Amino acid sequence: MRKSRRLASLDLGTNSTRLLIADTDGVSTRTVERRMVITRLGQGVESSRRLMPEARQRTLAVLEEYGGLLRGSGVLEVTAAATSALRDCDESSVFLDLAEGVIGTRPRILSGEQEARASFLGAVSDLDGRSPKSKPVLVFDIGGGSTELIAGELREARRLTLEAGAGELNVRSVDVGCVRMSERFLKSDPPSTVSIGRMESYIVQELKPAVADMLEPRPALAVGLAGTVTTLSGMKQGLDRYDAELIHRSRLSRAEVEELFRKLASAGVEERKRIMGLEPERADIIVGGAAVLRAVMDLTGFNEILVSEKDILDGLVLDLYRRGRQ
Repeated sequence: MRKSRRLASLDLGTNSTRLLIADTDGVSTRTVERRMVITRLGQGVESSRRLMPEARQRTLAVLEEYGGLLRGSGVLEVTAAATSALRDCDESSVFLDLAEGVIGTRPRILSGEQEARASFLGAVSDLDGRSPKSKPVLVFDIGGGSTELIAGELREARRLTLEAGAGELNVRSVDVGCVRMSERFLKSDPPSTVSIGRMESYIVQELKPAVADMLEPRPALAVGLAGTVTTLSGMKQGLDRYDAELIHRSRLSRAEVEELFRKLASAGVEERKRIMGLEPERADIIVGGAAVLRAVMDLTGFNEILVSEKDILDGLVLDLYRRGRQ
């Protein structure tokens, strides 16, 4: 029997800064503490390639709070990862120095492929027989700056790490995310039909080549990760606050996504906040994220997806455990 260890991971994303403290045996994770704060680190990076001072300060303040949680949690090791915003930023090393000073661990800027692998590791760690081990599972993670798509068989999952191995996974990272698409296309409030059409055309153009490579052999299951997907699931269920137990392992159909997209896209930001309830901080970017989700479902032909709370944070913890046991 593998010995369980208490580990922690941090995800410095384009839209949110997140923390997971978990007990893990290297195969699965048991959540002790999971936190998320929308800090919008990637604000303006799409156009300026620089971090806005206010975005930097918001994120560092949350990291300070997380550092306090970690110090009293009994965590043995911590890993921290930065994704699209810092991949695209010209001054990332300065921010990483500041972050290391706050949390005591230097965040690692993941490549798109490493980010995708971490998402896959987390998502498939908790499928519990929901898909055949001999058939591929498609996992997609709609982030703030990019969307990661990963296809692989469950029987491979227990030995994977963030580093690539020949033929293990089919991985793509595409620069379409909820923040990036909103900042680039959705300038008016509510967004115009023309701007939405342009955004949708761009998303399909960018995703289509990547998705085409994911469909042979045909995946048996599609699993959606991250805030856009979990928020839409909560809206479908009529939740007025975030409930991880109800959202994790829920299902979203293509028809439900379409209904929610149309409702959100026709509303202004303030009305969206009222409609969304459980995640009002996402009101200005949810249309961009939902458009990516629609495109992924259309291009893959999945009429229903499984929603997972297990994601890149869980994958980072599993990777940390496995690297320590090599």
